[in-house]
Amino acid sequence: MSHTHPEQIDRLSLDCVILGLEAGQLNILLIQRGIEPHRGEWALPGGFVLLEEGIDEASRRILREMTGVDNLFLEQVRAFGAVDRYPGRRVITLVYYALVRPGNYQLIAGPEALEARWFSSRHLPPLPFDHNVIVQETLALLQYKVRHQPVGFELLPEKFTLFQLQELYEAILGQRLDKPNFRRKLMRMNLLVQLDEYQQEVAHRAARLYRFDKDRYDDLCREGFVFEVGYPKGVKPLR
Repeated sequence: MSHTHPEQIDRLSLDCVILGLEAGQLNILLIQRGIEPHRGEWALPGGFVLLEEGIDEASRRILREMTGVDNLFLEQVRAFGAVDRYPGRRVITLVYYALVRPGNYQLIAGPEALEARWFSSRHLPPLPFDHNVIVQETLALLQYKVRHQPVGFELLPEKFTLFQLQELYEAILGQRLDKPNFRRKLMRMNLLVQLDEYQQEVAHRAARLYRFDKDRYDDLCREGFVFEVGYPKGVKPLR
C-alpha cells in the first residue's frame, strides 16, 4: 500500500529568531535575502530542512553557518503553516529561537544572504512572509520564559552586575522594574554568587560582579523549586 499522496506537503523549512542583548537593548539578527522570493529584503535567517537531517540538527546547522559554534541556547517555538505563507508553493516552517552574546561571535550572513545585521526588537524593518507574526510570538514566549525559567542569563556575560541583570529583564519585558523589589526577589532565590570582583574600566563607580549558579538551580529544581520573576502591573511600557 502506498503511503504517498499526489498533493502531499514535501517542503519543510526552518526559521531562527536569533536574539542578543547589547547596551540594555534586545536585538534580533536579520539577514538580507540574496535569493528570490523577496530578494534584497530583510528577513529571519532560515532554510529548508535537508532530507538526511532531523529538525534539531537543521536548526543547529543554520546557527553554525551564521555563528561558527554549536553550543548555543536553542529552543523550538512552534510550527507555522498558513496556506499562503510562502508564494507559489506550500511550505510549513518550524521556528526556533536562540539566545546569544553578540560580542562572543563573528556573525556572518550565511550562504544565501547578502548581509547580516542586528536590529532593535522594537524597530524592525518590514519583514516578508509571516516573519512579523513569528517575531511577535517568539518575543511573547521569551517574556513568559524569563519570568518562569532563568533563560535570560544566556544573554548576559558570565560575570555581570545587578544593573545589567535588571536591564536584561526590562529589555525583554518592555517595562520598568522597581529596583529594590527586583533585586530583593532575585537575591532571595540564592541563585546569584557574589564575586570579589568589580567592573573594570568604567567611567562611573565600579559595581560588584555576580554569576548565575546553574548547579544550585538544578539541585533546587529537583527539590521542587519554582523560579518566578513578577511582571509588574500598571507600569508604563518602555519606549
